[in-house]
Amino acid sequence: MTGHDAIDTTRPHPARVYDWLLGGKDNYPVDEQMAQQLLALDARAPEMARVNRAFMHRATRWLGMTGGVRQYLDIGTGIPTAPNLHQIAQEVAPDSRIVYTDNDPIVLRHAEALLRSTPEGVTEYVQADAREPGAIIEAAGKSLDLSKPVALSLIALLHFISDEDGAHDLVRALLAPLAPGSYLVLSHVTGDFAPETSDRARELYKQRGLTLVPRTRDEFAAFFEGLELVGPGVSLATHWRPELGEVIPLSGDGPIPGYAGVARKP
Repeated sequence: MTGHDAIDTTRPHPARVYDWLLGGKDNYPVDEQMAQQLLALDARAPEMARVNRAFMHRATRWLGMTGGVRQYLDIGTGIPTAPNLHQIAQEVAPDSRIVYTDNDPIVLRHAEALLRSTPEGVTEYVQADAREPGAIIEAAGKSLDLSKPVALSLIALLHFISDEDGAHDLVRALLAPLAPGSYLVLSHVTGDFAPETSDRARELYKQRGLTLVPRTRDEFAAFFEGLELVGPGVSLATHWRPELGEVIPLSGDGPIPGYAGVARKP
């Protein structure tokens, strides 16, 4: 583990806002304030967070049980909330190896919870920004065998990186050193169903010096170019393999505005 930056409590951080929406306590007034403003835009914001997390659980189960994956690189880990990715993966296969990465120093404070591996497996934490793919891959390679398949997990991360900042280049740079048979796991917010609300959320983030880029279905699907999508392909997160469990009860009739997908590197 590396990184000793002080926690910035003067502006919200997506990991801490997400923590608040999930009912966690590892956040600050500035994070709660922003979460409340998101709630004012859409009262189902906590449901969105739970739906996203449930997709991660189902995708990890599929990867372990059907995809045969035993190595995971999770970027944009967030504050630990049980069960976390390593707990799902090691429940399926106790020898699974997991490397977590995040750039919020508060996640580093909780790294002990992320490192509670099974005796047969490994979990490690790397403090790094997602925009440093070379450093991440180098550090991950100390715990993962990059000559064998790895599941690259970017859950609710890419909508914080614009095309101008190289979102697509980032995904390609992270996938390039991974072995054939590796997987890309993505979830992403969209403005397809409520464009006005999406625009207001984007402005809310901008006012706080943060980036939010809700993408259309086609824009999201472009991240999987050159890869083999696993059924059901690009879908609403709520519709991705619900038979694997943890389907979140929803209020209202409208869709939760988030896409998800899993694809294999040929």
